[in-house]
Amino acid sequence: MNVNKIKGGVTAPTGFLAAGIHAGIKPAPMLDLALLASTHPGTMAGVLTQNRIVAPPVLLCRRQLKKHTGQAIVINSGNANALTGSQGMSDAMEIRRLVSAALRLPVGSVFVGSTGVIGRPLPMPAIREAVPPLIRLLNRSGHKPAAQAIMTTDTRLKEVAVQAKIGGRLVTIGGMAKGSGMIHPDMATMLAYLTTDAAIAPRTLQAALTRAVNETFNCISVDGDTSTNDTVLCLANGRAGNPTIQTGTPQWETFSALLQEACLSLALQICRDGEGATKIVEIVVRGTRTNREAKKIAQTIATSLLVKTAVFGEDPNWGRIVAAAGRAGVKFNPAKIGLAFDKTRVVHNGQPVGDRADNRAQRVMRKKQYVMTLSLGNQPGCAKLWTTDLTYEYVRINASYTT
Repeated sequence: MNVNKIKGGVTAPTGFLAAGIHAGIKPAPMLDLALLASTHPGTMAGVLTQNRIVAPPVLLCRRQLKKHTGQAIVINSGNANALTGSQGMSDAMEIRRLVSAALRLPVGSVFVGSTGVIGRPLPMPAIREAVPPLIRLLNRSGHKPAAQAIMTTDTRLKEVAVQAKIGGRLVTIGGMAKGSGMIHPDMATMLAYLTTDAAIAPRTLQAALTRAVNETFNCISVDGDTSTNDTVLCLANGRAGNPTIQTGTPQWETFSALLQEACLSLALQICRDGEGATKIVEIVVRGTRTNREAKKIAQTIATSLLVKTAVFGEDPNWGRIVAAAGRAGVKFNPAKIGLAFDKTRVVHNGQPVGDRADNRAQRVMRKKQYVMTLSLGNQPGCAKLWTTDLTYEYVRINASYTT
């Protein structure tokens, strides 16, 4: 598959418009209300938070996804509209009505998303006033204001756009995401919105998105916390004109690979922008009985505070990594442990390689991004996750988030 990386974010695919505006949820002049719309109705797929506390916008998405159709998504930042009782649901439904009426769309074709501080009511008067000008701003170049308007503690925009030939036609996938803190593999742990002009069957799109999320967004961790509002949505409007993609065909495999590439780009952008993060570590675990066991060990390592602080300090204290693997609840033979930083092996057959290897590993750890590979035997199980370091800046940001 030949993949072209292009500019344009969520409006790169044919038939998509976007906009972002300051609505008064966050201090002026910060953008805080985004709108994404297709010129034609399409197929919608989604993956939502597994947190037991679920915000009203997520509950609405969950209901609407049962119909697999959509045409627009409106998202606010600065306020999660979570733990806001019946008023929160009423507000989410009103935002949906406002946008659907202004765009002259069926109310069920408009999806809602929110992100920000939990437990505060939305400033609905300000949002009501902001919807008409937001609609007027919709255009093909509105992808950057939209991506900016969904940011919270993010320090940079997160966008992607990729293309490939499918069924003889050029298919494009665009995307935008927000995420910096509360990032952990338990469904996405952030907001991400993907668009495509591919013609694709509803259940086929859902299968492709679920697979992509499991291999990308569910494989990143910044701080081990999941959110009440985590949402990934993908809207396909069919404007590329390709034959409708069906599950299990070569076209589905190509589309799935393209979607996974877009999701991985956004996931790694989130990691790079992790609150206070200075490094990304790709954790590879192999040699377990199953992939599930490997992922359990990788997650334990990825969320270990001792490992993450060692990464920040560029300290090749590999005992912390091995100890984290040992408490993951997975059986393995310690005598078969191997550990390497990039290609520098520091543990072989359960024994340290020596001081020189540790010194070389320390040089590897000075890099902004590297691979940590833990081998536990010759069995087929394997997993890959990405994590970040834990820094002073992370503590500063989160010690005063609401103040």
